Amino acid sequence: MNHELLKRVIYDQHDAIRNMTIIDRDIHLEKNANYILIGLRRAGKSTLLYKRVLDLIKDGVSWEQIIYINFDDERLIGFTSNDFDDILQTASELTNKKHYYFFDEIQNIDGWEKFSVRMANLGHKVDITGSNAKMLSKEMNAALGGRYVAYEVTPYSFKEYLVANDIHNIGYSAKDIGNVNRLLEQYLLYGGFPASLQFTNKREYISSIYQKTLYGDIIAHNGVRHENGMKLLIKKIAESVMQDISHTRLQSIISGIGYKISKDIVINYCQYCVDAFLLFTIKNYYSSFVDKNSNPKYYFSDNGLLNLFIDDKRSALLENLVGIELARRNKEHLYYLKGKKVDIDFYLSDSNTAIQVDYSINDHETYDREIDNLVSFAKDSKEPSNLILITYQEEKTIEIDGFNINVIPLLKFLLEK
Repeated sequence: MNHELLKRVIYDQHDAIRNMTIIDRDIHLEKNANYILIGLRRAGKSTLLYKRVLDLIKDGVSWEQIIYINFDDERLIGFTSNDFDDILQTASELTNKKHYYFFDEIQNIDGWEKFSVRMANLGHKVDITGSNAKMLSKEMNAALGGRYVAYEVTPYSFKEYLVANDIHNIGYSAKDIGNVNRLLEQYLLYGGFPASLQFTNKREYISSIYQKTLYGDIIAHNGVRHENGMKLLIKKIAESVMQDISHTRLQSIISGIGYKISKDIVINYCQYCVDAFLLFTIKNYYSSFVDKNSNPKYYFSDNGLLNLFIDDKRSALLENLVGIELARRNKEHLYYLKGKKVDIDFYLSDSNTAIQVDYSINDHETYDREIDNLVSFAKDSKEPSNLILITYQEEKTIEIDGFNINVIPLLKFLLEK
């Protein structure tokens, strides 16, 4: 790889970082650790690297010591694992002082993990980003051998969204409350992509992220042959948010429309979407270990992405947003419950917490359905349970059959610790 070209890539990146406005996030990264930051495209991984660079500059590190390579740069098309040594040689040409390496979207280069291990073994300070969950697979963790700390970066939480909109404390005036409610509505519809705040047409910007994820991280990366089948699959999953859906059912729907693909291909396509962080899944806690993967519930990793497909369907957007926040807080213990007696949207196994989500419970039929499910769960539970019902605006405590159900508005849920 031409060293002068690499220098131009590095210098251009320096300029981009110098001109970047960084908004602090509720994320703490250890100063001396090597990180692999993974997550959905445009979730803020690169910005975290920018902040680490600027912190180094504040500490007296010179720009010539900062070797930042973004492998999405079109000037690096054709870069292979054989070219990695050229980066080290180019760095030595810039300065003989200690270097700090930052590699953005490094998963684009086959063999990146071997180079990363070599860099760590040589004692280099290296931070990496990537947009594929396979970078955290058991096989990859074994290859990296604990030399890097893995961290998943998600789009803004609502707390971070408020800070990014210059709201650090919520006041009690009608104007303050109205402003927060306006931002809550915006967050429900368009999610938390950091750069979306800069766009008037947020939907168009979010659509561009989806297209890049679909064609780059899913179709091209995995060699998907049935492009239209993949698009239809994602659309049907969006329409099925709030429901568990089997791969057999998805295969039947897609085949019925004329795309003849097997169940195994459907399973693979769904996994590609999860690997690219477009979707995430939760499983039925009641299912046996073998069956937990057969009927998952799929959610989109950002509400703006879901809203591309369902045209402002508030009930689905509300549940998807609650799912995102619960996964952010406690993904390891997050499930749903579905059995003969109960149908619970979300279940936190470590605290025996059952959570239902409805835009409003003013309708008697909706009220009875949700309350009956929560009470049935509590009666069958062998330990004390927490019963929660999240709505868009309503708040109260319902006492029934000796149980307390806390009805919590979305704003309060998103802002609680």
